[in-house]
Amino acid sequence: QLMDEFWGVDSDTSLRAVDVYVAKLRDKLSACDGFQIVTVRGLGYKAVLQ
Repeated sequence: QLMDEFWGVDSDTSLRAVDVYVAKLRDKLSACDGFQIVTVRGLGYKAVLQ
């Protein structure tokens, strides 16, 4: 769904591109205490406040 939303259905962007962007986002948000992006196997990602 993320790829469809950002790049369109007919995009040539690889599936790994989303993983790379999420990893970069996690790095940038690592300084935020109590906030985390969690991988939900088979579904995608979710934001968690602790």
